[in-house]
Amino acid sequence: MSVLIKPVVTEKTTSESELRNRYTFLVDPKANKVEIKKAVEATYGVTVDKVRTLIYGPERRTRYTKTGIQHGKTNATKRAIVQVAEGDQIDFYSNL
Repeated sequence: MSVLIKPVVTEKTTSESELRNRYTFLVDPKANKVEIKKAVEATYGVTVDKVRTLIYGPERRTRYTKTGIQHGKTNATKRAIVQVAEGDQIDFYSNL
């Protein structure tokens, strides 16, 4: 299974990439910082300076239905914020 699942493209992450050379990825929850660094360098051909990770817990929901109360939750996810060396850049839209 791949370490990198997909890049996160939002207004905030786009601003971070333009101003501070930081890119955000959705990664495998079992991956560590060294594996994430190697995967980004191999996939995009850039030099990674720093990797920060965030673990988002599951979102829990309660629904009231005819058959009773239904409890549900989403999966826990992990994000990695990768800072790339000065002068390097990742272009997510080159393959479109």
